[in-house]
Amino acid sequence: MIKVGDLLAKGDPLQLELLTGEVGLQREVKSPEASSPGLVLAGYTARFIGTDRIHILGETEITYLAALDDKGRRKAIDTFLSHELPCIIITKGQEPPGELVQLARDRGIPVIRTKLKTAEFYRRLKPFLDDAFAPRTTVHGSLADVFGVGLLFRGRSGIGKSECVLDLVERGHRLVADDVVHITRRGHDVLIGRGHEVSRHYMEIRGVGLIDINALFGIRSVRQQKRIEVVVQLEDWDNTREYDRTGLDLQQTDLLDVPLPLVTVPLNPGKNLTVICEVVAMNHLLRYSGVDSANSFNERLIRRMREKGELQRYLEDDYE
Repeated sequence: MIKVGDLLAKGDPLQLELLTGEVGLQREVKSPEASSPGLVLAGYTARFIGTDRIHILGETEITYLAALDDKGRRKAIDTFLSHELPCIIITKGQEPPGELVQLARDRGIPVIRTKLKTAEFYRRLKPFLDDAFAPRTTVHGSLADVFGVGLLFRGRSGIGKSECVLDLVERGHRLVADDVVHITRRGHDVLIGRGHEVSRHYMEIRGVGLIDINALFGIRSVRQQKRIEVVVQLEDWDNTREYDRTGLDLQQTDLLDVPLPLVTVPLNPGKNLTVICEVVAMNHLLRYSGVDSANSFNERLIRRMREKGELQRYLEDDYE
């Protein structure tokens, strides 16, 4: 949910001009959809459900209102403004009917004008609304771009997430966020991670303190945002636990209702965690291209066992 004032704060991309002063800027826009009033101006309101969204008057609507006589125009505008609209936006820099601006101001409904053509305005408005209404969350972890794959590192505090990502950066990979990762869902299955505005591209290394990755390693070592594709869970080694050794039983975890591959990496002294994480990224790319190493090996093993079984039966049946 956003307010009309947030829309105006977007600035130049939408080229907005307020026609009703400071009236109604606290009105809430509750839907990521924007629409045209359509038949409402002609008096048909039975299926009008747009009281939660932005309404856009293009050249067709303004021309239609201008073609009505004074009584008909006043009736059409009264019918339209009888609903609790968040705001009205007029495209192509058109001059709205005086009755529309006055009645909207009296009822606390902001009227805004843009110089953009209707189709172009819709095109620019949609990404802003999609981002404003996208589901989002914040997680404790680190996010890195490894061979183009977004790896989200999670684990208890102090387990070594930041040190692992620092080593990856030193090997030429890129930091997106450390410690706090803001995650936004785009569409149904795309998760975008980014760092906090203040702490972005800074990293805390215990015993050293805060370091600026951009300043130390250069602009190529950081990214502003990255799609999250694999979650790497770092855990302390547990001798009583059985860890996956084949990769046949793929694990998943959910973030914002989006399933993601989960790789659990148990840590013990001497383990080369950085190389393992590079392999996790490369293995994900390999699976994405249709090659599953674990399944290929399993099928190969089953085929070899079947061939040996057939040979054994042949020898058992040979009585000569």
